[in-house]
Amino acid sequence: MPTLELLRPDHAEAVLAFERANRAYFARSIPDRGDAYFAEFPARHAALLAEQAEGTCRFHVIRGADGELVGRVNLVDLADGSAELGYRVAESATGRGVARTAVAEVCRLAATAYGLTALTAVTTVDNLASRAVLAHNGFRFRYEFLFGDRPALSYRRSLADLRPSA
Repeated sequence: MPTLELLRPDHAEAVLAFERANRAYFARSIPDRGDAYFAEFPARHAALLAEQAEGTCRFHVIRGADGELVGRVNLVDLADGSAELGYRVAESATGRGVARTAVAEVCRLAATAYGLTALTAVTTVDNLASRAVLAHNGFRFRYEFLFGDRPALSYRRSLADLRPSA
């Protein structure tokens, strides 16, 4: 069963190794982060932690049963009760429900711990696995657009069903 951990300074080395090991895999379904992302990673990691400390984002790592970092699931641009969901799972961990479980957990956290009322998400049209994860977790299609040079889909999920009742 995968578990989520809020991003911490000591995650930097494992996150960088995860991103490097899966770079080519991720680039098959989403635009590549580019060489600068890897060259400037320490500063980027510090910037993410600063955004999290400000309360504008919530970044999480996904740990597999053996403790290995197998993914990331993030909430960015927290404002007005909403945020954008983003996630990525290692190629070696696909097909085991890791993304589905992690997205379900971050939706629960968004509603209960972070006080959000809705999430949005984006995936490319050809990323059928991601589309299935979103559908399984209650996200509804909104519209199609271009993500870089790739056709993409926008989704939204109300968190009303996950919020504690008064």
